[in-house]
Amino acid sequence: MEVTPSHVADVAGVSVRRALPRHNRRSIGAWCFLDHMGPMTVDDNVVMSIGPHPHMGLQTVTWLVSGEILHRDSLGSEQLIRPGQLNLMTAGEGVSHAEESTGTFRGEVQGVQLWIAQPEATRHGPAAFEHHVDLPKVELKHGTATVIVGSLDDAASPARRDTDHVGIELDLGVGACLLPLVKGYEYGIVVLEGSLRIDNQVVDPDNLAYLGLGRQEVLVTTTSPTRAMLIGGIPLREPLFMWWNFVGRTRDEISTAYLQWQADDERFGSVASSLARIPANHPLWLSEP
Repeated sequence: MEVTPSHVADVAGVSVRRALPRHNRRSIGAWCFLDHMGPMTVDDNVVMSIGPHPHMGLQTVTWLVSGEILHRDSLGSEQLIRPGQLNLMTAGEGVSHAEESTGTFRGEVQGVQLWIAQPEATRHGPAAFEHHVDLPKVELKHGTATVIVGSLDDAASPARRDTDHVGIELDLGVGACLLPLVKGYEYGIVVLEGSLRIDNQVVDPDNLAYLGLGRQEVLVTTTSPTRAMLIGGIPLREPLFMWWNFVGRTRDEISTAYLQWQADDERFGSVASSLARIPANHPLWLSEP
């Protein structure tokens, strides 16, 4: 097992811990991005303000541990998300969205956003958005597993999947828990709260434990209440070129998307948000205009 600490990053003024991608681990299955945000306190003076920004070639998974966030996108979606609910946005050829404070909620906000790289078969398709309130849960010996995407045992999420992958929130008490895995998947676990032990190694908050391929189960031991994200899937066989909010295959694709976003091209649409659009930094490989 390989344990890697997250990298602290800034997203529109919000501090996050980025577990994926890292220099030694670019993806786990089709999962290519994982940010852990908060806990932060939202009140009259502190708000969640991530203005309109674009995506292509990926799906965003937004999952809250606490609080409320309002999602708006260029498809016209306006969706409040609360803990235990899933926002899944498919970018395809292009979409833009904003994540905002609700204006009425006061209190703690904590959550994760993940990206799933779309395969060649769907990455040039239309954008889409879905919201799921009721997700299946699997009772474990010392906790509960919520199936966000994919399946665990006989419990399957209703969320769209373009590749063979799984995403699960683990809410664990104290004790040992044996999790069933798919032998053909590679897996990773990111601890959000508490800590856990796998293969005699302790995994602390915001550390990514890469479990590798070929496991059919994993024994997880906790000595205090722990919350973690388990992600996995069949390893990617397609090369990825990731830059800013774009997932593509070549530098030329990314350059085109960058120029179109900067020019306010209709490809990414517009978001009905009072927040300002977020401009991209100039790519190093492009000459200055």
